[in-house]
Amino acid sequence: MDDLIADFVAECREMLEALGGEIVAWEASPDDRARLDCIFRFVHTVKGNCGFFEFPRLEALSHAAEDALADVRAGRRTTDAALVSAVLAVIDRIGDLIQALSGEGEAQAAAAAAPASAPEAKGQQSAAAPRTIRLSVELLDRMMSGVSDMVLARNELARRLRGTETAVEVDGAFERLSGIIAEMRDAVTRTRMQRIENLFVALPRMVRDLSAELGKQVMVDIEGGDVELDREMIEMIRDPLTHIIRNAVDHGIEKPAERLRAGKREIGLISVCARQSGNQILIDIADDGRGIDGARLVEKALASGAIDAAEAARLSPRERLGLIFEAGLSTAHEVTAISGRGVGMDVVRSNIERIGGTVDVDSALGEGSRMTLRVPLTLTIIPALTVSIGSQHFAIPRAAIEEIVRANGSSVTLDHLGGAGVATIRGRRVPEISLAGVLGLASNVPDEERTLVVIRPAGGDVYALAVDRIHDHEELVVKPAAPAVMATGLYAGTTLADDGSPILLFDPAGLAEVGGIKLEAQERAARVADTADKVAARDDNVLLFTTLDGRRCAIRLALVDRIDEVPASAVRRSAGQLRIQLGETILPLAGAVPEGVEKLRVFRLGDGASEIGLAFAEVVDLMTLDGKIVPAASPGEVAGVTLLGGEPAELIDAHWLFATHGTGAPESERQAVCRIPAGDPWMQNMLRPIVEAAGYRVIGEDDEAVADIAILSGSGEAPTGDGKVIHLSNDPEPAGTDRIYRYDRAALLAALKTTASAGRGR
Repeated sequence: MDDLIADFVAECREMLEALGGEIVAWEASPDDRARLDCIFRFVHTVKGNCGFFEFPRLEALSHAAEDALADVRAGRRTTDAALVSAVLAVIDRIGDLIQALSGEGEAQAAAAAAPASAPEAKGQQSAAAPRTIRLSVELLDRMMSGVSDMVLARNELARRLRGTETAVEVDGAFERLSGIIAEMRDAVTRTRMQRIENLFVALPRMVRDLSAELGKQVMVDIEGGDVELDREMIEMIRDPLTHIIRNAVDHGIEKPAERLRAGKREIGLISVCARQSGNQILIDIADDGRGIDGARLVEKALASGAIDAAEAARLSPRERLGLIFEAGLSTAHEVTAISGRGVGMDVVRSNIERIGGTVDVDSALGEGSRMTLRVPLTLTIIPALTVSIGSQHFAIPRAAIEEIVRANGSSVTLDHLGGAGVATIRGRRVPEISLAGVLGLASNVPDEERTLVVIRPAGGDVYALAVDRIHDHEELVVKPAAPAVMATGLYAGTTLADDGSPILLFDPAGLAEVGGIKLEAQERAARVADTADKVAARDDNVLLFTTLDGRRCAIRLALVDRIDEVPASAVRRSAGQLRIQLGETILPLAGAVPEGVEKLRVFRLGDGASEIGLAFAEVVDLMTLDGKIVPAASPGEVAGVTLLGGEPAELIDAHWLFATHGTGAPESERQAVCRIPAGDPWMQNMLRPIVEAAGYRVIGEDDEAVADIAILSGSGEAPTGDGKVIHLSNDPEPAGTDRIYRYDRAALLAALKTTASAGRGR
């Protein structure tokens, strides 16, 4: 009976955890009948299980929640905050009783063994019960350790067989053994893995309760719940993640009135996204709140004596934000029951580092903050490539390797631009770093005899890593390294070779960062001009490149914000202009894209107010204008011709490009505000898209913000303080200068344009 009680408690806990998130999601969308039905089934199942074991208090509580939900399903009751809070309170009480039950002994177990009084509920439970068996984590660890030893033994046996002549039968038996070990490894690994959604399931409820307590409106968006992580690792990062979320709600998200004054929507957003990168799990927690004030952190650090004035003056913006992890530092103006004591973020960092992970922070005042947790899989077996510098051996995840080439090959050339290494591999230029230089190790191999490993980190750009020698592809058992080793940012863990010698596993993205290569964020295949950060931007610095039609051109370096590489499908003609999608941004594109091009390289040009894209074929070099410029005969894309590297090159006229293709206004300008009735379907469905397309932020009649223009139907009155008022008329020939026929698009746009200009000028 003890086993039955344990199964009952475990099942109830799982269902209750899932139930909390479902109820919060239902509150946000009360018309979602499918989610309501799902919640009702959850509650009904809990009630049935309680009835099966004859726990009357539990059954009565779940029955009360079921009755309330049944009234909503039948239309006898509407969904409101009070109802949701009551249902959540019942769920919490059931959870408390389940927790208490889990600590009861033989007497309760015997009491629970009585025959079921609800046959229907019993049948439901038995029909839904999966075929499972409960194992201790210690036993799973022993199984995984045994499989890991088998993998190492298999690798050593493979190395020995390669050095001797063996019969075909022996080779066949070894291949079968390798296949069996691989299947066992996968099966045992899966037994320890859980979907990370088990970690995320409680977040919506926590955010709801906390925001209600603080008088805020916060919504949480969760992605990547299908990512799998070791069960123990999930438990280790639960508290750090919870603390970061609570800090985001308390410190980050502003109150509705403050958000409206800042031009934001009154509901704040916290997004949580999990993804796998190699043998690491990355968890991003971002909010659109007020951001972290780095200057205030410096003031706090100076006041506490953590740093002195000289150290504060040398801090970079990123290092200033890193002060948030110092013990005793907090940006909170007052201490609350939630946060503000300065004893949280330092614990978050120490807990994450204890398991071999890292915490990164990025923030912009007024825009929001982002915390990134990088945590390893506690124990995994991954394919890897072993390389060496001198006598030191290292491993690189095979999934991050594109190709391996010799530095002295006919298709490879090595150069240095602006102090940075650049490798040209079959016409493709990629940044190049030396592993010996990054690690500070002595190499006994000449530069021209090194081997280049072309690496593409997850979500990043391609770069070439120069190593002395390549040894072998192996499947390696990876474990977290010591916190001091992981803190370098270079490594993802440690492993053992087949002879038992220790090997450090590189983190491809961390290796690039330490080597001085800038990589772009996830979900974009980005290219960055590697020399742009190393050479001071002067008016006479230009990037020499070839166009898609083979011309030799140059553009001033100061105008190039970045270089992107995108598929040709990202180019579309819309609104009479060629445009390109770069991530979540759509820019005008100068030039034409020839047929048959699969990928496109684009200069992202900025003038401080707007951005445009300029397609090109290849960057040739970074050069300096030191010769005479022969001007073009007429204004156009080419400003003139000059000599670069002893050959003529056309200098791009950026002024003409932006005059012809540039759009948009400076982001610093205030967005004009238009008030239209929120309860008028015609206004919302027909008029609002036109107003928003004209550049306005639309508010409703109950919004306290001041509008530059108010559009009303009939003879209504706008709130005091609003600017121009326009009354829409059903008459094609309305009387009065302040009235416009509702379908007179030209007159309406003219009024909007005039008012927008006046509003931005205020």
